[in-house]
Amino acid sequence: MLRATYDWTLRQAEHPKALWVLAVVAFVESSVFPIPPDVLLIPMVLAAPTRAFRIALVCTLGSVAGGFAGYLIGLGLFDTVGRWILDTYHASETFAELQAQYQEHGLLIVFAAGFSPIPYKVFTLTSGVMEMNPWAFGAASLLSRGARFFLVAALLWRFGTPMRGFIEAHLGKLTLAFVGLLVAGVVAARLLGGGNP
Repeated sequence: MLRATYDWTLRQAEHPKALWVLAVVAFVESSVFPIPPDVLLIPMVLAAPTRAFRIALVCTLGSVAGGFAGYLIGLGLFDTVGRWILDTYHASETFAELQAQYQEHGLLIVFAAGFSPIPYKVFTLTSGVMEMNPWAFGAASLLSRGARFFLVAALLWRFGTPMRGFIEAHLGKLTLAFVGLLVAGVVAARLLGGGNP
């Protein structure tokens, strides 16, 4: 079933209304869908490199809107819909670990989540359950998801087809490296500013 869903998603990149399909896929991926929007984003940018950043913007806005849907599920429907989503993706243990760290590092966790290989829906649900400030949640989601999708679009726009294989082969390593740099930057900023990391 997962492979069929992946193949269906990839075929949508060629659809005349692909931007709308991308927005919908990005929206539902942030709350319930198993396939990341990158599988549409990558072929769409390769097919229309002059529209790369418009495609990334649509993907970002759809993902952030879907993130708020996941947030609302966590906030008000966790015991029914939220538990079902976590069980479906075998993410209950990850959810429990995130809950323990949200009080102190919630904002940084949401920001890093935009690049994490862990399904983003786990973070959006946790943010709702923990009643994270919705403005902070939205800002962190917009920055992290936007950085991720615009980075992919920019690399494909600049380097074209050879970059697709590189991104797909090393996406996990690239995103972890970015998150590492981000965390190091936050720690350095706090140290330079006299705060505690």
